[in-house]
Amino acid sequence: MSAIGRAYLDLHLAFRPVDGSFMGRRDCDARLPRADRSAAADEQRTIAALRREAAEAPETTAGERLDKRIAIAELEVAAAAPRTRFANPSWYSGEAAFAILGLLLPQSAPLAEAALQARLAALPDFLADGRARLREAGAAPRGWVARAQREAAMLAQFLRTDLAAFTSAIARDGAARSDAATALERYAADLAALPDQDPAVGAEFLELIVQEQHGLDSTSRLLAAATAAFERLGLELDEDAARLTPGQTWQEAIAALGADTPTPERVLAAYRHWHERATSVADAAGLVTPERAYNLDYRLLAAPFRRIAPETYFLFYRSPPALRPGAGSVYWVSAPDGDVGAYLRTQSHAVLKTTHTVHHGSIGHHTQNARARGAPGVLAPVAGSDCASGIALLSAGTMVEGWACYAEDLLREAGGFFAGAELLLLKQNERRNAASVLVDIKLHRGEWTLAEAERFYRDEAGFPPARVAAEVNRNSMFPGSRLMYWAGVEAIKTLRRASPLDARRFHDRLLGCGHVPIAAAAAELARAAPGA
Repeated sequence: MSAIGRAYLDLHLAFRPVDGSFMGRRDCDARLPRADRSAAADEQRTIAALRREAAEAPETTAGERLDKRIAIAELEVAAAAPRTRFANPSWYSGEAAFAILGLLLPQSAPLAEAALQARLAALPDFLADGRARLREAGAAPRGWVARAQREAAMLAQFLRTDLAAFTSAIARDGAARSDAATALERYAADLAALPDQDPAVGAEFLELIVQEQHGLDSTSRLLAAATAAFERLGLELDEDAARLTPGQTWQEAIAALGADTPTPERVLAAYRHWHERATSVADAAGLVTPERAYNLDYRLLAAPFRRIAPETYFLFYRSPPALRPGAGSVYWVSAPDGDVGAYLRTQSHAVLKTTHTVHHGSIGHHTQNARARGAPGVLAPVAGSDCASGIALLSAGTMVEGWACYAEDLLREAGGFFAGAELLLLKQNERRNAASVLVDIKLHRGEWTLAEAERFYRDEAGFPPARVAAEVNRNSMFPGSRLMYWAGVEAIKTLRRASPLDARRFHDRLLGCGHVPIAAAAAELARAAPGA
């Protein structure tokens, strides 16, 4: 274990204890983040001291090298952040929501009831501090405000109605639930007074994210490559449709996939079938060693979560707590509610195969997270933990999301798993990821407005209209987080082309590096003996 890895993780969790719960650190479960007036200054002083220590840290072992690389990048970006999380209304609502919800998920079992009560009791003060910090900030982007208001309102409703289903002690303590819910409602109401603000972080800070955290080339070169890919993929989709689905445009062929669905009572069985099928196909073709020992249990979303899940960052697959993973994790499946036809269209076999059982299950995040738990060092096993608003450390992004998107294309190499219009769907997904690079960069460099970004997603990239506003808001809130999908895939492809290893050995060794930038993994692979 490297000293710098431990020191950085201690710093991170001192100010982000909810992240610690998602990593499996039960000593964090009773705490909320600090949001008092001196929190930001205290954090910056700690960052400054640790930056000096990190620069001198040894790098003899793989763990030390990876920890040092991640810690320095995260510290550099945190020290230069032009707008801290304390000025984001959705940071407070998101942390509040998952401080509670995170302790109720199966991955947190057994329920830490005393910790849950402690966090519930602390919510009013945390939100009061949040209101004070936002008044000092003076403004916030309108989309961030709207998201925070939705999250706060739904959490208040959850506390008043659904939380009592989990524990009798909480059910009896109606006053604590009511006080916290009232504080959330007041928080949401106060946000309405915040003036709007441009969310762009600027070219200089975005460059720091791209180069330091992700280890990528300049934003200008990344933008040029993604623009060329977006245009090329559009042409290829037209050509592929003429060959694979004669008489239909690619848009029509992909839309028609929504009609091929399991029956309502067979949805869970279909998830399990495609998960097992993808696992077996990848293994038999020698593409990668899939995770088999660690269980992935598909369940219908539990009733108490059904109302709050759509309005929060409630993931159907959330990475298991690396420090306390147990024997398996739960993959939530949406339950039918109301319009069964509309529900089934979101559960088509094509979506189950691409998104749910390749990207997230089977050889995607499921295998990736299992391998990361055995990675060297302190940070590589936990950096990709899914937390209240995204992964714990953005440095992990090119590996975490790059691999999951790459896995979709990887399974095409086996042949027979994807066919016809499903191949068009895969290419559409790739094209949308390239489009997101354009928005991520142009929005934060001030070259596009929010309205221009929304128009591009809707009219040129072909995103569903209902998804466009939320997608652009995500781009605006987390600079550099959406470009890592496409950039991560391209980095893996480049690394593989240069590797002397066969597919299985290359992919197994890549995943063994853990949740690290692809650039850092490349350096570690290069240190190994050729062909080893």
